[in-house]
Amino acid sequence: MAKKSSIEKNNRRRKLAEQFAPKRDRLKAVANDESLSLEERFNARLKLAELPRNASETRIRNRCVVTGRPRGVYRKLMMSRIALRELGSLGLIPGLVKSSW
Repeated sequence: MAKKSSIEKNNRRRKLAEQFAPKRDRLKAVANDESLSLEERFNARLKLAELPRNASETRIRNRCVVTGRPRGVYRKLMMSRIALRELGSLGLIPGLVKSSW
């Protein structure tokens, strides 16, 4: 199990990124629009830099929802390989059959 503080920090980052996503997208669109003047684009970049760093999606760590493990996480299931194997062995994941020989 990962540290509670790491899991909570990541959850705060998710909330912040979700909150600022529309504003961030608008500013990025203005900053990358070459039909606008350089001054307008530069001002958009400055406003983008004023947003909180943790509002960026790239700072979010992909973590397992069951254990909080940061590595070996399947994106589609949001679960680590270890948790997936454990729950699959218990028969809690429909359609998953653990192979054994």
